[in-house]
Amino acid sequence: MLPGFASRRRFDDLTEQEVLALAISSEEDDARIYRQYAEHLRAEFPASAKIFDEMAKEEDEHRRLLIARHTDRFGDVIPLIRREHVAGFYNRKPIWLTKNLSLDTIRGEAEAMEREAGKFYTLAAQRSSDASTRELLGDLAAAELGHEQKAEELTDTHLPESEKEEEDRQAHRQFILTWVQPGLAGLMDGSVSTLAPIFATAFATQNPWTTFLVGLAASVGAGISMGFTEAAHDDGVISGRGSPIKRGIASGVMTMLGGLGHALPYLIPDFWTATTIAIIVVFIELWAIAWIQNRFMETPFLRAAFQVVLGGALVFAAGVLIGGG
Repeated sequence: MLPGFASRRRFDDLTEQEVLALAISSEEDDARIYRQYAEHLRAEFPASAKIFDEMAKEEDEHRRLLIARHTDRFGDVIPLIRREHVAGFYNRKPIWLTKNLSLDTIRGEAEAMEREAGKFYTLAAQRSSDASTRELLGDLAAAELGHEQKAEELTDTHLPESEKEEEDRQAHRQFILTWVQPGLAGLMDGSVSTLAPIFATAFATQNPWTTFLVGLAASVGAGISMGFTEAAHDDGVISGRGSPIKRGIASGVMTMLGGLGHALPYLIPDFWTATTIAIIVVFIELWAIAWIQNRFMETPFLRAAFQVVLGGALVFAAGVLIGGG
């Protein structure tokens, strides 16, 4: 048995005092998580930060009530027991440790936190055969499920619809700047810039395996270059474009995929079959780029298609002419 699991207690084996102590430590942890979310959001989304500040205060109040109940029934010494000490108890994902979390991610995680806690206490109360323990777990379930309603009330108070829409627009803009824009630039570079070397090699050698190796090298090399360039040229502090690591990953991966799309068909031994499929893939890639520009960058579709297809056609023609010559 793994050492980390060998010493964990089963929830069914906990005493009523230990269950109460576990609830106290859980409420304390959740309050800290909400304060972490509030601090993370305060600069860009002050209204949402107020919501999490208030939710943290609610958790503090529940912890205070639980401590008072423990003192009345069992005394001042609270057993040291936390989530990680109990097998089968719900765990909190350490998502709050991640920087640059999106607003939607934080909201979704907070909803999941309250839902998981309420569900766990409800099921635990149903399984309990001891009347006092069942009452205690039922009270905890009601408290946790009440948090969801409280969150809705706080949202109505601190985050009216106009402010929520503004925060959602700002979060969407951040997603575009951090992921879509660098990824689109990488996809365009990988799809278009690798056309010339791949098809020049294809028509010069008419050897699918050699063409694939050239395409693989060009795609991987371009992906590494674009990724490092995107991450190094802007740290995101002044521009507000977000984490340079995320932008570098988006740009590098999409650049590599853009090139590999029309390099992989050359794993097919027959040259003309591979070339035909590669040309079809190029056509799909270029139209996908035009669609992304229209969908996320609000570029008119016909203009985006004309620019991308024209540029791709010119590079493709250059590769064919150089390779065929």
